[in-house]
Amino acid sequence: MRRFVYGQAARWLLFLGVIELMLLSASMYAATHLRLRTPEEFDQSVHFLPAQALLFAVLIMLGLGALGQYQTYMRASWFGLLARQAIGFGLGGFGLVVAYYVVPQAYVGRGVLGIALVIGFLAVTAFRAAFMRLVEIEAFKRRVLVLGAGERASLIHYRLRRRSDRRGFSVVGFVPSPGETVAIPAELLVTPEKPLREWAGLRRVDEIVVGVEDRRGSVLMEDLLECWQTGIVITDLTTFFEREAGRVQLSLTHPSWLVYSGGFHATPLRLFTKRSFDLIASLTVLMLTWPLMLLVMLAIRIESGAGQPILYRQERVGMRGRTFWLVKFRSMRTDAELDGVARWARAGDERVTRVGRFTRKVRLDELPQLWNVLKGEMSFIGPRPERPQFVADLGRSISYYNLRHCLKPGLAGWAQLRYPYGASEDDAAEKLKYDLYYVKNHNLLFDLLIMIQTVEVVIFGTGAR
Repeated sequence: MRRFVYGQAARWLLFLGVIELMLLSASMYAATHLRLRTPEEFDQSVHFLPAQALLFAVLIMLGLGALGQYQTYMRASWFGLLARQAIGFGLGGFGLVVAYYVVPQAYVGRGVLGIALVIGFLAVTAFRAAFMRLVEIEAFKRRVLVLGAGERASLIHYRLRRRSDRRGFSVVGFVPSPGETVAIPAELLVTPEKPLREWAGLRRVDEIVVGVEDRRGSVLMEDLLECWQTGIVITDLTTFFEREAGRVQLSLTHPSWLVYSGGFHATPLRLFTKRSFDLIASLTVLMLTWPLMLLVMLAIRIESGAGQPILYRQERVGMRGRTFWLVKFRSMRTDAELDGVARWARAGDERVTRVGRFTRKVRLDELPQLWNVLKGEMSFIGPRPERPQFVADLGRSISYYNLRHCLKPGLAGWAQLRYPYGASEDDAAEKLKYDLYYVKNHNLLFDLLIMIQTVEVVIFGTGAR
């Protein structure tokens, strides 16, 4: 029986991570052999070499992760990937220098470190080139049969059509249902001429996605049950889209799916780990960035003059709809909203000061929110908090919008990584898809990945206004 687990993309990433951990560790061994030519020198360093090689590999991989090199939704040219990889190696190298200062016993010497970085970069580049070819081989992908060929099922064809979207699966075909208006190109339609279980077995189908317009009377549950008994995974369209796209597709969502699909709650253990993560991450970032915060305060004072506020307090909506006062470095003029009307920030907003334009670009204006996290009003990772006026309007016009308040709002979030800055109702609806995905699937590992990849947002200034 071929029972496939939904986390195939996660398995590919695990494979990528394990191999690169081995390659980077081997790079440190190779650099040590090349640099320390005499047996006496090598014998003196070999005692700590396993730990040094592991530290080198882990910190370089953290640097690559911070640039989004371990996310399944990466879309970039080869030049872009190499540029991100180079910056990731740079971040990892900086982390190693800090680690050598904190733990002198881990020090390997500048020559060994330089050679290891070069060898590691070349090894990772070569392996990733082979890996990208490997994941594109059809034989390694899940073969998916879609029941339905109407508007709902067509989302797979039209919304998941990029190569990066289909790295984990290939579509065998779409089976139209009686009375359904076909919205799929004719060449992609298939009609099983045998019982579904037999037909799917002959074509090596691994998963059947139920995407018919109306399930009542159009889905033969007995046939699906037989397929399920042979090891074929049966998935509804909403769950399939959530898994493959990393977002909840609102046009497919209905209340019963939200109730029965799981998520939207947290166990006491998860609440404890999330709060512990919030405190550790906030205190760590605070210790690393307090000099930058002092410089921002000085810059605001110089530009605005004495007597002008440095911090800005703004009411936002938190968990379960409770409001709180969010703290930021002031990035707009003090007369930005004298009439009291809340307005979306716009590209090139004339209300933004010169210092504010820079601090917004690199997210330094958000750092005072660490105080909100320490107070427990926010989490380090979660949906971004919005203003009460916006929440009231969006809650009336966007279905399920208030579900994002199941968790505390966050300083960083999944939507901020996957979607640019939102300044309209349409943008809010798109970001909600990612917020709901996070609310349903959040865990400690997911929080760590988001925190690491947020470094990329800060470096490249994506999504800022």
